[in-house]
This record gives sequence, structure tokens and C-alpha cells, in this order.
Amino acid sequence: MARQPVSTYRIQVRKSFDLNATAEVVDYLHDLGADWVYLSPLLEAEAGSDHGYDVVDHSRIDPDRGGPAGLDAAVAAARAAGMGVLIDIVPNHVGVATPVHSRWWWDVLTNGRDSRYGDAFDIDWDFGGGKVRLPVLGSAADLPALELVEVPQDAEEGARLELRYYDHRFPVTPGTAALGDDPVEVHERQHYELVDWRRADYDLNYRRFFAVNTLAAVRVELPEVFARSHAEILRWVREGLADGLRIDHPDGLFDPGKYLDDLAEATGGAYVLVEKILEGDEQMPASWKTAGTTGYDALGDIERILVDPAGEAALTALDTQLRDGTAVDWHDMVHESKRAVADGILRSEVLRLDRVVADRVDRSDDRVADAIAELLACFPVYRSYLPEGGDRLTQAADLARAHRPDLAATIDALLPVLGDPTEASALRFQQTSGMVMAKGVEDSAFYRYSRLTSLTEVGGEPSEFAIDADTFHARQQRRQSSSPASMTALSTHDTKRGEDVRTRIDVLAEIPDSWAEALRELRRLAPVGDGPFENLLWQAIVGAWPASRERLHAYAEKASREAGNSTTWTAPDEAFETRMHAAVDAAFDDPQVAAVIERIVALVSAPGWSNSLSAKLLQLTAPGVPDVYQGSELWEQSLVDPDNRRAVDFAERRRLLADIDGGVQPPVDASGAAKLLVTTRALRLRRDNPRLFTGYTPLAASGSAAAHLVAFDRGGAIAVATRLPVGLAERGGWEDTTLDVAAGPVIDVLTGRRYDGGPLTVSEVLDRYPVALLVGEGATL
Repeated sequence: MARQPVSTYRIQVRKSFDLNATAEVVDYLHDLGADWVYLSPLLEAEAGSDHGYDVVDHSRIDPDRGGPAGLDAAVAAARAAGMGVLIDIVPNHVGVATPVHSRWWWDVLTNGRDSRYGDAFDIDWDFGGGKVRLPVLGSAADLPALELVEVPQDAEEGARLELRYYDHRFPVTPGTAALGDDPVEVHERQHYELVDWRRADYDLNYRRFFAVNTLAAVRVELPEVFARSHAEILRWVREGLADGLRIDHPDGLFDPGKYLDDLAEATGGAYVLVEKILEGDEQMPASWKTAGTTGYDALGDIERILVDPAGEAALTALDTQLRDGTAVDWHDMVHESKRAVADGILRSEVLRLDRVVADRVDRSDDRVADAIAELLACFPVYRSYLPEGGDRLTQAADLARAHRPDLAATIDALLPVLGDPTEASALRFQQTSGMVMAKGVEDSAFYRYSRLTSLTEVGGEPSEFAIDADTFHARQQRRQSSSPASMTALSTHDTKRGEDVRTRIDVLAEIPDSWAEALRELRRLAPVGDGPFENLLWQAIVGAWPASRERLHAYAEKASREAGNSTTWTAPDEAFETRMHAAVDAAFDDPQVAAVIERIVALVSAPGWSNSLSAKLLQLTAPGVPDVYQGSELWEQSLVDPDNRRAVDFAERRRLLADIDGGVQPPVDASGAAKLLVTTRALRLRRDNPRLFTGYTPLAASGSAAAHLVAFDRGGAIAVATRLPVGLAERGGWEDTTLDVAAGPVIDVLTGRRYDGGPLTVSEVLDRYPVALLVGEGATL
């Protein structure tokens, strides 16, 4: 059986914190209690990439990230500490922003269909007239700006010619030009066509990662492409440098199940996780050779047990008011956003599907592309995996007919084709539906639906406002029985808001009237002109406060343009963005605005900290493999990327951990040390006492405040957490509430206190912290 982690700690490896720097903090990670080191992508990426998901060379570890020697050092440090290593890999796409640095892409642009890498990319050569269309021109009239230049090479190769468009460089196929030729005529003789960037939406002929023109999809379903793209990765596994792999965006692949089969065979069945987003009650295909997901499903469950359902009506009414009295339905918004994406930035993919089905449906029907776009907009999950998930296509068809009765006949004609796993169009439809979901929901609707923004998180279902303890426990029991080695997470490099921003925002569900009053004042004092967006913006500011002016301006720009209601990336509304940035400045410069922010922050800070400690304890002790995202052992108040990839002060964390190990019991305050206490005690207990985490039994409290407690027994380790702290305080605290635990005495590993068995008085157990972690006296502490 493959080695499996008890827990992981994610490090964002980049030039400013490379593998050598990682090696230097491994001892701290071990002392913290983490079992495995979890590394972001390591293969050579675009210069300056701080994430690594834009690989340009599969054959080597990025020198900027420390190179092979850096990985050797990091792994040696991990082995010395008894830790495993999990590495993130990117099989779906490569970076092509700088073609000269992307080995495969440069060769394809040079040699076209005859390139040795020609089959590696998903290019519709016929549609492009034998050329790859590159959307880089400011306009079609820009072609005369091309320059033909000679680039010196080594002595053996001599000089080569390149076409230059400002700072863009493109190859010239040998024998097609001579220095002094007209660059426009040279361009016409190449295997690529430079086109207006706007044509990418509807006229592109290569598949991308979502709608990112600079990330070209690759075809790992082909054995030779799999072998070339995974040779270095498999070396890591073979030589003991990696114990497990995290697979980025499997839904973009032609056949994710087959890919996982190939990977399992090549790695000897190594531990593998997939970045799979599950919608609602969706379950991952049972046939997949993977231990589970990267944890967004667990994140959503933990968030919702901390949200007060009583606040839903008031926050919904506020949202309706902000929309001038028009109530919004989440599912209608999703459909609208997805349809806009299918008709907009992903129109090229829809039209390619239309071409693929050309010989399988009646071409006298000119509504095929329209029907395909409607099916994509109505698809209820990211994708199907035919023959698994065929019922999802049926659901989409039923909804599409309801939305567009005029397309019913066309939809009926498409169903047999799109539901047949032997059809190329069906397989391509599956790849495309995930793109439309991601761009329409995560990168659009999530920024438009601002009722309570802690719920608009990756993998979340915002229409599910809150869950009760019974639902929470049922979902944990399901994870324990079906995927106990699946990852759980609270923050990642992709979350829209850091975990402690969200838990502070969760408090607004307990004080909806106070929030509505504050928002009205803020909109009066610093009007922006887009009510739903202002709700999102001020929630983010309150959740992240105190935050720098620079961070909040960057967030406001990204969030507003992703929402796309009042401004967009491609057509920014200068007047709107001026008002928006003025509102952000007002948080710092206008005493009245600052006073409102400070007032609401004062209301949510302490309850938010309570929520944060509860969320952390629940995640670290519940079924699954808990991941701690870098730095989140203290308060994690980041916003969307790149804000969540900022440098981590490990020296400060070392100091606070040493204080805790020296006997300090930190207060729950702005330092975040109390969260570090919870994190290290839970991680160490889980790593050093695995026998205490082999089951899952819900525990129910008794007494007048029982609804404010969530607790479970993992088989000897008992987690106890507070929920809805504002309501708890308003009702006078725990009063007569008790929790029945094991008959023998127990110790709270957070405080060191010993309690006799039987019913415990909750007010005594939780008088210092809003959480407790109880074990029998025989545990290793």
C-alpha cells in the first residue's frame, strides 16, 4: 500500500522562496506537527511566475525555484525529519506567453504540423488553414509593426531569423525568409498567424486552460505526450524524491480516469490527489485511482456549520434592496453567467464543438452552436465522465429545453451524439463544460452574488446558506467511510478569501441588521454606484482589516472586473473605477468612513476569532488529510490571488511556537498565537497518535446552549467547538450546557487541564478558548 500522509503543509515555491529556503523551514514544519511537506509546481515555468502553473519545460526543475539541487536539499531535510513529500503537477497545459522559452510551442510554431510536438497540442489545423492563430495584435492593422531581426546563435547553428511584435518574439521557419524581406510577407509564410487579440473569443484554433490565451492545453492522453511530460516527474517518484502527487485541473483532460490509470501504473500506485471540484451531492467516480480531492468540499462544510441560518432572510432582503428590489436566484444567475461565457470568452470552444458534430447532425439546422451553448450553460456539474454521469447530460437537456423551448428539437438531435463515449464531440463537450462552469461560476457569479461572500468560495454552493450539526456530522461520516485519505483545506493558493477573512464575514449572519446599517452609511459616505459590488467590497475590507491600501485597491480592481457588471477587463469603465478606488481610499483618508469600518470590525473581530479557532480545530481533527496552507497557522486574512501568495514570516512563527512549547498559553487576540496553539497541538496529536483518529462518532451536548456546540469523537480524540458565538453571548453563555464524553478522565491538550469522565460542564471546558481537544490520559502529548 502506498504511503499516505497524516497531514500536509503547503509551500508556494518561487524565486523569492525557493526549494533551498523550503529546506530551511522543514524543521519548523515538523515541530509544528505537519507530517508531509506539500510543494507547489516545480517544473520550469514562465520567468517571474509566482505560482508555477505555466510550465515551459517538462524536462527540468525550474532553476529559479532551486533546480535539482534545491529539491534534493528540501527532500533531504524532510527525510531527516521523518516527513513525506507531496508535489503539485500540471498535466493539462503549458505556458506559451513567451514562445521562445516554451520548447514544445516554439517548435510547433517553427515547423507546424511537422513538428515533433505537433500532436502534443490540441490544435484544429484545418480550421486555421494549416496555421496556429495567435491572438496578440492590438488590431489587425498592427501587422506593419512587425520587424524581421537576426538573432545570434552559437557557432554551430549560426544566426536565426525571428519576427518581433514589440516585445513578442516568434520563430521564422528556416528557408522561408532572408534578412531584408518584408516582415508582413514573411509572416504570411509561417505556420502561425498573428491576429487581433479580440478574435480569441470566437476564432481561436487551439484549446486553452479556460480562456487564458497564454496557457495552451496538451494531450496527455497520447502515450508519447504522457511520457515526455512526465519523465522528470516519474524520476522524482522512482528516486524517492516524491511520495505523492497532486494533480491540477483533471477535468481539463480528455479522459481523467484513463490518465489516473496511466499515472498509477507509472508510479507503482503512489498517493495521488486530484483538484476536483464537486458540486452539491456529487461524488467522484469510484473507478478513479486517487485518494480523493484537494479539500474544497470539506471547506464548504466547515464554513456552513459556522453560519447562522437565522440571518439568511435579512441578508437576502438586503441583497434584494441593493438590486433595486429585484430578488436574485442563484441558479438563474449561474445560468446567465455561464451562457454569457459560452457566448463570449469561450465562444471559440463552442464553435469548435459545432464543427466536430458537423457530420453527426442535420446541418440544415443552423442552431446547433446555440443549442450546444445552452447545454453547457445548463450542465449541473463541472463535467461527466462517460459512461459515468450520463444522467447529468439528461438533466442539462431538460433544463435547456425549459430555458429555450425553441431549441428542443436541436437538443434532442444532439443528445445521442454528446452522450456517446465513442464520439469525439462527446469527449470534447466534457472538457468544455468544465471550462464554462469555472469561468461562469468561480470567476463571474461568485463576484456578483454578494449576499454573504464567505459562501462564494471555490467548490462552494452559495444557495446553501448554512447547515446544522446533523448534516455536518453526516458529511464527515461519509468522508470517513468513502475517502478517509482525501485532503481537507481551509485556505489554498486559489481561495477567493483567506480562511479568517471568511470566518469574520460569517459573523455578519449573526448581526445582519448591524451590517445593513453600516453598509448604508458606507454607501452614503463613499458611493460607488453598484450596490451588490459595494456589499462584496466592504465585506472584503471588513474581513481583511487592517489591510494595506495597495492590497485593497488591487482586490477591488480584480473583483469588479471579474464581476463584469460595472466594469470589465477588456473595457474598463473609468468613471466607475475612479469612484471605486475613491471608496477604498476613503477607508484610510475619511474619518467618517474609517469610523464605520472600525465600528463593524469591533463587532466581528472577537466572534470571528472564535469562528476561526473552531474552523481550524474541526478541519485538523475531522476525517481526511488536513492541509495547512503556508502561514495559516496564524490569522490568514489574505484576499484573492496574488494576495494569498505573499511572503510568510516564518521567524515570527518559530518564535511564537517556541513560546507555546515553553508553556505560554496565548490569549485569543490579534497576534493569532491562539490559532498557532490549536494548530500545533492538533497536528502533533494526530501525527503521534493515529489510533485516536480511526472513527467518527457525533457527540451531542445537553442544555440550553447545546445548539452552539459541535463535537465529535474520532476514536479517542474528541473535538469540541463553539458555533454562533454572538448568539451564545447574547443568551448569557453556556449556562447549564454539558457534554457527555468517555467514562474515564480526559485531558484538554490545548490547556493541559484534566477532567473527570462523564458529563462535562461546557462553561468550564471552554472558559479560556472557544475550542477544546480532549484525549484520554494514555495519549502521547
